[in-house]
Amino acid sequence: MPEQRQARVVQQIDQIDAADWDRCAGPENPFTRHAFLAALEASGSVSASTGWQPFHLALNGDADEMIGAVPLYLKGHSQGEYVFDHAWADAWHRAGGSYYPKLQCSVPFTPATGSRLLTPPGPKRDETEAQLVSGCVQLAEQLEVSSLHFTFLPERQWQNLGKLGLLRRMDQQFHWRNRGYGSFDEFLGELSSKKRKNLRRERREALSPGIEVEWLTGSDLQEHHWDAFYRFYLDTGDRKWGRPYLTRSFFSLISETMADQVLLIMCRREGRYIAGALNFIGADTLFGRNWGCIEDHRFLHFEICYYQAIDFAITHGLDWVEAGAQGGHKVARGYGPRATYSAHWIRDAGLRDAIERYLEDERDYVRQDIEYTEAHTPFRKDVDLRPPAANAIC
Repeated sequence: MPEQRQARVVQQIDQIDAADWDRCAGPENPFTRHAFLAALEASGSVSASTGWQPFHLALNGDADEMIGAVPLYLKGHSQGEYVFDHAWADAWHRAGGSYYPKLQCSVPFTPATGSRLLTPPGPKRDETEAQLVSGCVQLAEQLEVSSLHFTFLPERQWQNLGKLGLLRRMDQQFHWRNRGYGSFDEFLGELSSKKRKNLRRERREALSPGIEVEWLTGSDLQEHHWDAFYRFYLDTGDRKWGRPYLTRSFFSLISETMADQVLLIMCRREGRYIAGALNFIGADTLFGRNWGCIEDHRFLHFEICYYQAIDFAITHGLDWVEAGAQGGHKVARGYGPRATYSAHWIRDAGLRDAIERYLEDERDYVRQDIEYTEAHTPFRKDVDLRPPAANAIC
């Protein structure tokens, strides 16, 4: 039997040394970096008052060195998660219980796959991850919450959590894969003639009103860029959900602490910024996160969020573009289906059994839908679309 070490709980990520956290998280994913999670907290975007109360777990080894961590939050709602459990909450309430609070292992407001059980690679990795899960379940029982959720997991961790008794859920997003293209035109060359013409027309019309595009990263990022982008972000929030999640100071903080992993794509017309998209740069993936505008121009959203992202990925040798949640319209623009994974611990045995039956049917449906979409891509029939192992993120 492996030694069961005691995980400690901290309610501010700054109570954990950044170097220790990042050593466990690894360099691959920008969203599990200490700097990103700390910016969410320091800016007030994540707090008890916003319904995201930090309850991070840290696990030390025999030499008192930190060997594992979990970004964990006590939630009073289901907003900002992108894995929808509203029906589960309704069922719990109809049965006379209270679904909230619950525990959420995730990166707030960020529907991007990445490790949630943070521990360095090595022969004891599975053992350490199992201890982290045990610590999360023990905390859920101590807090008497209804449930515990691990969202946007890599497939390996998803499979392992299933072996540990958690319920497994599957969904899909639409990602672009770089097959070694040397240019955007080379990518277009793999599309059918009709789709290739449509994409060229969209790109041409998007910028036809005299719109200029800038890629800003690293030291190029300045406060006036964030001032402009925040106006775009607020406009999108007002039109979509009414209350933006991120505060203005969040953008300044990430610009100070992780500017080299930030890509801001900005549009200028007649001397002023009119639209922009925020992206983060991972080891092999460009992650699209937020978009907004103060002028409406046809196809501009597709150009800035999809096509410019592809251009950047090709230029910098990145393998993937993840342009956010949902959006079946991305398929016509060269993005393909890719499974996403989550795992769930449910306190109530009756609700757990009902959810387990539902998830079995849902997984079958998602697999069938992915297969159907893969058979109806815009690529030429002679192009080999077989992907590498899905979500092989450690």
